[in-house]
Amino acid sequence: MPKYLTRVVGVATLAMAAIVLTVPVRAVVAPLTIKLATFAPANSSWHKALLDMGDAWTKATEGRVTLRVYPGGTLGTEASTVKMMSPAVGELQAALLLPPGLARINDGVDVFGMPFFLESDEEMRAVFTALRPVMTQRIEAAGFKLLNWGNAGWVQLFSKKEIRTLADLKAVKLYTTEGDDKSVQWYKSNGFQPIPLSFNDMVGGLKRGMIDAAPSPAYGASMLQIFRDAPFMLDVKLAPLLGATVLTNEAWKKIDAGDQPKVLAAASALEQRFMTEAPGMDAAAVKTMAARGLKVTTLTPAAMVEFRKTAEALVASMRGTTVPADMYDAAMNARTAYRKTTGK
Repeated sequence: MPKYLTRVVGVATLAMAAIVLTVPVRAVVAPLTIKLATFAPANSSWHKALLDMGDAWTKATEGRVTLRVYPGGTLGTEASTVKMMSPAVGELQAALLLPPGLARINDGVDVFGMPFFLESDEEMRAVFTALRPVMTQRIEAAGFKLLNWGNAGWVQLFSKKEIRTLADLKAVKLYTTEGDDKSVQWYKSNGFQPIPLSFNDMVGGLKRGMIDAAPSPAYGASMLQIFRDAPFMLDVKLAPLLGATVLTNEAWKKIDAGDQPKVLAAASALEQRFMTEAPGMDAAAVKTMAARGLKVTTLTPAAMVEFRKTAEALVASMRGTTVPADMYDAAMNARTAYRKTTGK
């Protein structure tokens, strides 16, 4: 080969080598399957939304991150679910948790479940927006990546007989979450009759007469057919049922840095879906249940004022007992600020 051609080939080879060396090589990442537990009933809108998020993960990460969902509390209570996510056990990587489960991570989240504290979607959003940053920080400080928050609708009371007052409510056996000892004690100290049961025993408890009343969002009551054994619904918003999807830090660190934003984007889309769909789902569920025999009890304006007045005193007793004082004060300040904007 002529010398000048040898030099040309040599230069070209070096140039190609330089180009190859400057092109970043993506490390081969082993596929990661995230196992997620939830109390969301199988085939419910909540369950389907989680499956959609999983499909989005698979597509966005080209199969590097997949999701396997265990719905309907099939893996046990939320307390056991949180334990299964601990580094010592490691059987689960994620969960969509409601307040009782989130409180196992940090009890400040109990502030979102205070009964009769909030009255409207607008008020709920104002208080939630104010408290969200600190609650997210506290949960993440406990070893989790918080993927999204969610709203499962307003909890309302379903009962075997009509309830119009708090005195009526105190006269019945009321379902409460098993393992939530602080709430059970709070109910007892305020004259209620709490019956702690696991979530999976709630429907059976109504059938067998172990409990007379159970709180649930309307959509959940429809999915679980609660209204068949508890055909009365008190049309008073008890509390919003806020939850969150959490992922263990160990699992989060296994997700490639380039895929983490994609996982969060799909989780954020799920949050928007949860937050916007709940009111319509509940309204449709009430209409469906009413056509099948549900009797909705609506209080007169005067009765509602009296109901709220009595309930406000009960809420005050939660400060420092069932709800940490600092979170209670933060929620009260946020609610006061919002009500000033509405002239209340």
